[in-house]
Amino acid sequence: MVSVPRLVIAAPASNSGKTTVATGLMAAFAGRGLAVSPHKVGPDYIDPGYHALATGRPGRNLDAYMCGPELVAPLFGHGAAGCDLAVVEGVMGLYDGASGQGELASTAQVSKLLRAPVVLVVDASSQSRSVAALVHGFASWDPEVRIGGVILNKVGSDRHEALLREALEETGLPVLGALRRAPQVATPSRHLGLVPVAERQADAVGAVAAMAERVRAGCDLEALLALARTAPALPGAVWEPERQPVEGARPVVAVAGGAAFTFAYAEHAELLTAAGAEVAVFDPLRDEKLPAGTAGLVIGGGFPEVYAPELSANEPLRRAVTELAAAGAPVAAECAGLLYLARELDGRPMCGVLDASARMSERLTLGYRSAVAVSDSVLAEAGTRLRGHEFHRTVLEPGAGAVPAWGLHQPERRVEGFVQRGVHASYVHTHWAASPGVARRFVEHCRRRAV
Repeated sequence: MVSVPRLVIAAPASNSGKTTVATGLMAAFAGRGLAVSPHKVGPDYIDPGYHALATGRPGRNLDAYMCGPELVAPLFGHGAAGCDLAVVEGVMGLYDGASGQGELASTAQVSKLLRAPVVLVVDASSQSRSVAALVHGFASWDPEVRIGGVILNKVGSDRHEALLREALEETGLPVLGALRRAPQVATPSRHLGLVPVAERQADAVGAVAAMAERVRAGCDLEALLALARTAPALPGAVWEPERQPVEGARPVVAVAGGAAFTFAYAEHAELLTAAGAEVAVFDPLRDEKLPAGTAGLVIGGGFPEVYAPELSANEPLRRAVTELAAAGAPVAAECAGLLYLARELDGRPMCGVLDASARMSERLTLGYRSAVAVSDSVLAEAGTRLRGHEFHRTVLEPGAGAVPAWGLHQPERRVEGFVQRGVHASYVHTHWAASPGVARRFVEHCRRRAV
């Protein structure tokens, strides 16, 4: 049973101000001394970094496609344990989800699974009375989605705000805040969205503080907290990583971090630890050696294309990674990790573990993926089914004879990735909480090597 007050911050469409409002609320309530649990609907890695900065707690994802609807509430309970309040930032528009699959993975579905009231953030910059029709439509579309109030964003003036509030009186929904246009709070973006916190720590601290100040000045925090407290208790068990008995020393699993590799779900390190590993984070931009005793390596997603010169220049670490893989050690690489293991990226030498060349592209590859393992690997037996997500602007050209990792069945059928000795490398991001056997299998391979 989970009894944490909670709010879902949603919007009619992307770019309405969800991240500003959600992050600002998290920081504002944390500034009051509340323990705030931050969450993000969907697979996004970047927003949770700002959430973590606002709250001092790991930002966690709630993805009903990758993890299944049945895990949303248990994963929420795990992240929110012991907290005074949880704030969940939605994805895209309120009712947008996995393409062609109805409400699956939408903010609306997650709000229902969490039995949480929704606060609708509306970009009011180009409307007045029409805002009432918009809000009424969203509030009445699905009677199981409980919209508890509205926050108006990008309000132009006192007169504009008065017109909007007057129009919304007819909907019966309270206006819980009105935020004026403030471009100075905007956070910089590039080809895959916001620039991650790890790449602009000092500026990000200032941006989060500015978001909190905007929210404090423009929102009714007491009314929002009261709304959060109307959320009923959630029945059922809380998710916890299954702890394995450990005999002898724990194998060291090195996990890439730093500014170039910021994409990681918090549960992955927890699952590795529970499976018996000692997790050691290192920075491929700065560290010239792998952590002492490394028995296995995990390289997640991020922006290696941005840091290709620095990654390439760190020859000692590239050489250490190559030698580790050549010795048959378990290596799991996703997206950025895949590029780092390639022979080259945009003409710059990388680790050369894989016979493949990578380059930036104008084309964005984006979407959920249904995958089946086509080869036995350190992560999965052939035939294992997982769901994942692809998000990149690079193209990889493999050499002849590459053994693929996954067969993808959505949106089109194709094979993807590499399995090579102990290496499993792929563009597909997965969430191991949905298949905890992945972490256990990987750590077991590391344990065998460490003995």
